[in-house]
Amino acid sequence: MVAVSAFGQSPDVRPIADRVDARYNHLSTLKADFAETYSGNGMSRQESGTLWLKKPGKMLWSYTAPQAKVFVTDGKTAWFYVPGEQQARKAPLKKLDDLRSPLRYLLGNTKLLKEFTGLKLVSSNDNGQVLEGVPKGMEDHVTLVQLTIKQDEIVGIRIEQTDGSTTEFKFSNLQANAPIADAKFKPQVPAGVQWVETEDLSPQ
Repeated sequence: MVAVSAFGQSPDVRPIADRVDARYNHLSTLKADFAETYSGNGMSRQESGTLWLKKPGKMLWSYTAPQAKVFVTDGKTAWFYVPGEQQARKAPLKKLDDLRSPLRYLLGNTKLLKEFTGLKLVSSNDNGQVLEGVPKGMEDHVTLVQLTIKQDEIVGIRIEQTDGSTTEFKFSNLQANAPIADAKFKPQVPAGVQWVETEDLSPQ
């Protein structure tokens, strides 16, 4: 059970957030396996793969199941490609509206208490500590985000959107500071694939 102050913020949230900030701000790269679950709009979807992050702002989501696909950004441009398709999508990162995009900021300048409104501790047990808040700048389509913290690492993220849908990421086998070449954060697609400009790189 977690005690909550009269102002709606747990007195224990700051030291937890500070430890998470300190851990991620001292990393140059991070690799992890992920499982992603989406539920909403009368459908559900479960996917998995590997995530790579590299400071500053580089990110690669390599999906392997149930279908191979790639979401990658070099910090300026983002690309989404499904192997075997003749079209791929790309977007300037600053215009992109995608739930995965903010995760690229985990390395180098994490400050959870500044990035979330009303951040509080809602549970703490052997499975980890759960922090809850609303990410600033995403209030128009995100109602709530829960971060599951274990040993100062983010091992789970649950995102509730204004349309009633939820997206959950679970991370495992986290590897800190593994060597990752910059070339990994560029799209590797066959010749002849047509690139389409868009502001939506969500999975289809």
